[in-house]
Amino acid sequence: MKVAAVQFASTEVVDDNCATLARFFSEAASQGVRLVVCPEASQRAFGRPGETLAPNAEELNGTFVSFLRTEAAANGLVIVAGMFEKNGDQLPFNTTVVVGPGGLLGVYRKIHLYDAFSFVESAGISPGSTDASNIVTVQVDGWTIGVQTCFDLRFPEMSRALIDAGADVLVLGAAWVVGSLKAMQFEHLCATRAIESTTYLIAAGQPRPRFCGISRIIEPSGELAAVGNADGEKLLVADLSHELLDEVRSQMPLLEARRLSQSSL
Repeated sequence: MKVAAVQFASTEVVDDNCATLARFFSEAASQGVRLVVCPEASQRAFGRPGETLAPNAEELNGTFVSFLRTEAAANGLVIVAGMFEKNGDQLPFNTTVVVGPGGLLGVYRKIHLYDAFSFVESAGISPGSTDASNIVTVQVDGWTIGVQTCFDLRFPEMSRALIDAGADVLVLGAAWVVGSLKAMQFEHLCATRAIESTTYLIAAGQPRPRFCGISRIIEPSGELAAVGNADGEKLLVADLSHELLDEVRSQMPLLEARRLSQSSL
């Protein structure tokens, strides 16, 4: 299966972001891509640290998801993209949706909020549930896709929960804030999550100046199949291979060799 990661900087204007994404979706379809992963906050840029995004949040049947449904149907794509979702009278969720030609396939509400380096995401966002209903996997052409968002990458139990749910591809929409050592940490964490779970990982990020960029598609061995720069827009494309996945897992049967699990600790 051919997959892609979209790297772009969203703005506060939803229509502008949709126009940019539509261009990428058309390009991806022209290359035979089936699965496209877009960054966190693709719908609308983050505001100032601690700012609620409730005035700009949407329902799952709102403008942004309707746009994704139209694009998925027109281009024969399954699209993973980040948005801010209304949450009644509470702070909105930082939500990643998976949308296919037939409609909404999955909804993941970010569990681990970025309260670090003086940024307090929880001041403007509600955390997603930690129960099994928010461990989200979807099926795409014989692949099981596990969904997570940005800061989740720092928590190995998040990826492992998705792997235990059957994921053989991890997808990550990110807006990884720039800072000392941050780009290096993103690179190493992405590689580690792929290697320790012998799985593909597709990470789509927002670029500089505010975020780190460096989107990437990583093979189960940790080898880079595609990588973006820190700056600017980019469509990264790569092929997923069941044969390669099986070969890596046969040579390095980490999932079968595990001796400790949550239930045994």
